[in-house]
This record gives sequence, structure tokens and C-alpha cells, in this order.
Amino acid sequence: MRFVVTGEWNRNRLLQVIVVLYALYVALLVVTNTLLYFDKMSLAPASVVAHYLGNEADFSEPRSYLGMLELAHFHLFAMGMLIMVLTHLMLFIPVSGSLKAWLISVPFLAGIVSEGSGWLVRFVSPNFAIMKVGGFLLLQGSLITLVAISIWSVFTKHQAENYTGFVDED
Repeated sequence: MRFVVTGEWNRNRLLQVIVVLYALYVALLVVTNTLLYFDKMSLAPASVVAHYLGNEADFSEPRSYLGMLELAHFHLFAMGMLIMVLTHLMLFIPVSGSLKAWLISVPFLAGIVSEGSGWLVRFVSPNFAIMKVGGFLLLQGSLITLVAISIWSVFTKHQAENYTGFVDED
């Protein structure tokens, strides 16, 4: 953080390389996550219901509690860390505090909705399938936005002058 606040961000090429390479890794994660999602489901709520509740026509079983718990255990940790690191970079971009708050809170909310809605489909009601689709789209869209902003901020010269943390200067 010192590099950003003091203005060394613009002079520290290795830090900039780290941010760009991290952003590229996250971009690859978004691609693989999208491919995995569409291998199992589509954007049609009926496909989400079939994925979680099973489908007699395809001879697929409903998702098990233990299987979903093991997946959630890994996802909650990994996605939490990913989103924490990526949103942390938003503290140092040259935009208003209120926009930063949105850029930070939306990905966390989208991750919870994306993960939790599968549980709701499986154990509460198939009507939550649309929430799963929306959560997936919002999470992928917010990750893409954060990656684009992170890369843009590396090539922008105004980080230190506009550092506000959580203070809204509007």
C-alpha cells in the first residue's frame, strides 16, 4: 500500500507487473469458470434446476449435501481470497469513494448469491434458479470489471493523487 500512497506505484515496474499478471490470472479464472458453468448448465433456469435436483431423462442424481458442502468449503475460501485481493486494488484507483464502495461490495455480494443460490435451489425451491443465473452473471461481470480497472490503473498516472481509501469526497 505504501507504493500507491507515496506515488511510488508509477515508478515501481515490478509492482505494476505483479498487478497485471494477477489480473491476467483472474481473467483466465473467469474464462475457466464460465466454461465449467456452461458445461453443467445454461442460462436457462430449467438447466439449473436439472443440475441441482437431477434429471430422470439424463439419469442424473440430485446434488448431495456432502458434495455441495465440500464444494462450498473450497469455494468460500478461494473466492473470498480472490475477491479480497482484487477489491483491495480498488482502494487505489482514481475514482470517487462511492464508486469504490460499489466496486468493492458488488463482487462480494455476487459471490455469496452465486454460491448460496445453488443451495436454495437444491434444498428450498427450484424458483431460486433464476437467482443462480443472475448471481453467476453478476459475479463474472464484476470480476471482469475489476480486472479491466486493475489493468487500466497500472497504466494511469493518477493513483497517488486520488487515493482516498473509504472517504467519499463527492
